[in-house]
Amino acid sequence: MSWFEAFILGLVQGLTEFLPISSSAHLRLTAVFAGWEDPGAAFTAVTQIGTEAAVLIYFRKDIVRIVSAWFRSLYDRRARREHDAKLGWLVIVGSIPIGVLGLTLKDYIEGPFRDLRLIATTLIVLGIVLGVADRLASRDASGGRHRAVRERKSLERLTVRDGLLFGMAQAMALIPGVSRSGATISGGLFMGYSREAAARYSFLLAIPAVLASGLFELTEIGEGHVSWAPTLFATTLSFLVAYAVIAWFMKFISTRSFMPFVVYRILLGLLIFALIATGAVSPHAGESLG
Repeated sequence: MSWFEAFILGLVQGLTEFLPISSSAHLRLTAVFAGWEDPGAAFTAVTQIGTEAAVLIYFRKDIVRIVSAWFRSLYDRRARREHDAKLGWLVIVGSIPIGVLGLTLKDYIEGPFRDLRLIATTLIVLGIVLGVADRLASRDASGGRHRAVRERKSLERLTVRDGLLFGMAQAMALIPGVSRSGATISGGLFMGYSREAAARYSFLLAIPAVLASGLFELTEIGEGHVSWAPTLFATTLSFLVAYAVIAWFMKFISTRSFMPFVVYRILLGLLIFALIATGAVSPHAGESLG
């Protein structure tokens, strides 16, 4: 991997990780369209450490408060009733599905799941799912002729059941094209949470999963065409870009819907199918090179 490839892929990772459009799919597609070797699941996982570092800094006050309350809950029974302590436990609970499935499906994640036909399908399907979920949220917020405005749930109302459902939705992002934030936010919207609450929990829930995945895949870097120095460069760049994206995204969803991302996902998925159908791109492009 050249330094230029690392620069572009790090930029793409930072731009797409927290938007509901799938960073893993965009890393795969960027390499395909540029004629590069597939960066692989290990490169994706390690560069995501950079984007999660951005989450740790952006939400540092929330994270310090949650971790502090969680530790107190280990020995102080009264602290277990605090919302932050409960949230800490629910992040752990919600991380179980992706941890179990990530280890179970590791060979598929690094192989068959990177087929461009599967990526195109998940881009379109999750795009439709996100669109339906977003429409439900908009309807609740605006009410209507025969409907009253319905208040959506905040994270204070998060339960163990909902935490597990969030976690199951996040686990779907093991398939490139699904999108971690897209899946968890969609799940949250279907469960009646506000856009802001679903997005915030999505970011918090991703921390243990992404950090564990990145550390687990560290041993894979250096094998094949992906070397350490470009990977570290891409990871650093993804951190810088992701921090700006988080700040923008949290402001965006407070007043806007997810429909631009829905349209983008569907059009991109259709484009990939068209390119494959015409023979312009192979479903396995880049795989034999990596």
